[in-house]
Amino acid sequence: MFEFKLPDLGEGIAEGEILKWYAEEGGRIEEDEPLMDVETDKAAVTIPSPRGGKIAALKGKVGDIINVGDVVVVIDDGSAAAATVEETVAEKTFAQPDAPAPEPVPEAVAPAAMPGVRRPVPAAPATRRLARELKIDINLVTPSGPGGRVMPEDVHRFADRGTADPVAAAVDTAEHVPAKQVRDDTAFAEFAAHASATIPFLELEPMPDFSNDGPVEIEALRSIRRKVARKMVTSMSLIPHVAHMDEADVTDLDKFRIREKERRTGGAGGRLTLLAFVIKAITAGLKAAPAFNASLDPFREEIIYKKYYNIGFAADTGRGLVVPVVKGTNNKSIIQIADDIYEKATLARDGKLPPDDMRGGTFTITNVGPLGGTALLPTINYPEVAILGMGKVQEKPVVRNGEIVIRKILPLTLAFDHRIADGADAARFVAELVRQLSDPSLLLMET
Repeated sequence: MFEFKLPDLGEGIAEGEILKWYAEEGGRIEEDEPLMDVETDKAAVTIPSPRGGKIAALKGKVGDIINVGDVVVVIDDGSAAAATVEETVAEKTFAQPDAPAPEPVPEAVAPAAMPGVRRPVPAAPATRRLARELKIDINLVTPSGPGGRVMPEDVHRFADRGTADPVAAAVDTAEHVPAKQVRDDTAFAEFAAHASATIPFLELEPMPDFSNDGPVEIEALRSIRRKVARKMVTSMSLIPHVAHMDEADVTDLDKFRIREKERRTGGAGGRLTLLAFVIKAITAGLKAAPAFNASLDPFREEIIYKKYYNIGFAADTGRGLVVPVVKGTNNKSIIQIADDIYEKATLARDGKLPPDDMRGGTFTITNVGPLGGTALLPTINYPEVAILGMGKVQEKPVVRNGEIVIRKILPLTLAFDHRIADGADAARFVAELVRQLSDPSLLLMET
């Protein structure tokens, strides 16, 4: 029998949700055939079978959360002894050239023969960093999070009280209270106390029981949606957002785009969208205003100016928001950018966008125009320092040369980090963007 464990997925990912099984118990599978689809907080991926043979057992059903290191399938491959393989499949499926190596467990703290040590332990990268800073072996910390995840408060509790488990003690002294409720209440109380001590006037209260007022439906916050929630809280907590708004007359540009799209139908550039032109214009603007193509390190008090241009665009996948990245936009034509947008957006909607295609962005664009809405206030994609929001292109009456005419108007909003740029910088940046989008000849000079 061969036991296959969920391999290390890289980039701090410690768990995933089973989306689909391609095999069934009692059936046969060949080596490298698709075994299962798993969705992490990065993307959905297909894991191939590491061995061929008869499926003896599937260790989870669709919708279950599985941790790295959990046995997910048992395959009768004819071998007498059980074996495990993780690194080979991880290299096939999740190979990341710059993924961090697994963290070593200090032998003095957790010897290899010590019973009860869990490897690898589910925990977010920030929690692992906290444990390293406090010189704590995270494998010894009692978890309180969903799916056995170690939370920051668990690490603080371990540091303050050693290996004692106050949650277990609380259960012993209050047997009439369900263990899960005691654990949740204890975790919330500690988190609320820590947050209130950190942020003046902040007072957190536990969620009321909404079921007392009517029927409710509860859905676990998982995978991509949980990642979005964390990113948004991080961005809005750390970055002082400021927004600058303007409008671009894209009448002439849209005529040119439609004409070229029709001419190129079925070939390269046959899927020209307004977004492709905006990405090219943004790239030109970032060259002239490098502050918006930067990141700010608050701990070293340094601004990191990036000399490369990787523009991300927000994509609504149905499972949550992801940001595919078009890389090297300064070296690509508008046609190449348009083809990249189509390819990456399609993969994102199908849940097959590789994690590498969501990394390395220097600036992000979010376009709600196809869904409607006159304008928006976007949230910066941390650790970037600016994001452009595009509203719906609408025909509006405007004054040109003393006459009222109907033109196609694109509303734009630039949200930026006020620590690295001022309002005047944003005004100049957006004004140049508007100028290029209003005159296709200026934009084409940049390609």
